Amino acid sequence: MIKIDGSLGEGGGQVLRSSLALSIITEQPFEIYNIRARRKKPGLQPQHLKCVEAAAAISQAETDGAALGSTRLVFKPGKAVAGDYHIDIGTAGSTSLVLQTIYLPLAFLQTESNIIITGGTHVPWSPVFHYLEFQWLPVLEQIGFDMKLSLQQAGFYPKGGGKIASQIRPVSELKNIELTERGKLQQIWGISAAANLNASIIERQKAQMQRRLSRKNIECDIRNETMPSRWKNTMALLFAQFENGSGCFTALGAVGKRAEKVADEAFTGLSEYLYTSGCVDKYLADQLLLPLAFATGKSRYSTSKITQHLLTNRDVIRPFTDIEIHIKGNPGQEGVVHIG
Repeated sequence: MIKIDGSLGEGGGQVLRSSLALSIITEQPFEIYNIRARRKKPGLQPQHLKCVEAAAAISQAETDGAALGSTRLVFKPGKAVAGDYHIDIGTAGSTSLVLQTIYLPLAFLQTESNIIITGGTHVPWSPVFHYLEFQWLPVLEQIGFDMKLSLQQAGFYPKGGGKIASQIRPVSELKNIELTERGKLQQIWGISAAANLNASIIERQKAQMQRRLSRKNIECDIRNETMPSRWKNTMALLFAQFENGSGCFTALGAVGKRAEKVADEAFTGLSEYLYTSGCVDKYLADQLLLPLAFATGKSRYSTSKITQHLLTNRDVIRPFTDIEIHIKGNPGQEGVVHIG
């Protein structure tokens, strides 16, 4: 049985999520201890427990320690099974992170699966639905995945109540990628969105993003969007498309947070990315590691920033596979990822 120290690297839920996906794909059981040991609330929280339950459901796994607050888990996968799955997180836990836990094992099966996940679709510290739609999914399709995503209802912190749906079709082969020179900037576009708030807030976010961009002599088409939801919140998104790469940056509203502040946060993320030469943004860099570890041939891509998440994901993959992963560069700076 593979032993995983949950305090490895950044010591968060990613260690658990990656271990679950790898365990199902490789059919190797694992034990993880010190789960989220470096967090203010260590152990399995509702979102993490739902990741375990979802992974167990699709793989007919046996578990020991799958309980709220548990700092130890034993996971023994069976054969993964395609099907229709409805996962209700029950809180504002991230629907995106649950999906990213189970999509890869399901994609390797012979028939399609249909997934519905309810919870938080636009919550802090995780990729919002729009990031999955515009940044994550297109690159996965380039690799060879056949997936569809749809937002049925937006859910925000702390209420949750959002819903996403995904159709995951079988993968015939995963292709390697070579993204080291991003080429010329083709366009920058954005979204100013809100749910159940006055349209003036959307306009203020949009105007602030345009002001910040114009000071850098950047032209940008920003569209307004209304998100379907039972609750109130806002989102600002900026997307940079290069010939051979892209970066996507979002920011969310909160009670007492001005629309201009939301816009500024999205602009800061974009600005930091533009001043580097990385093909993919710092978030996508670690999200690509798992699928590319199972691709045919060697992959290489540059990123705007080597994060602790990226380094942690590399270290989690190593016990499950013999794939070689090398990351050239210093943490916190630009770097190049070599896989295979």
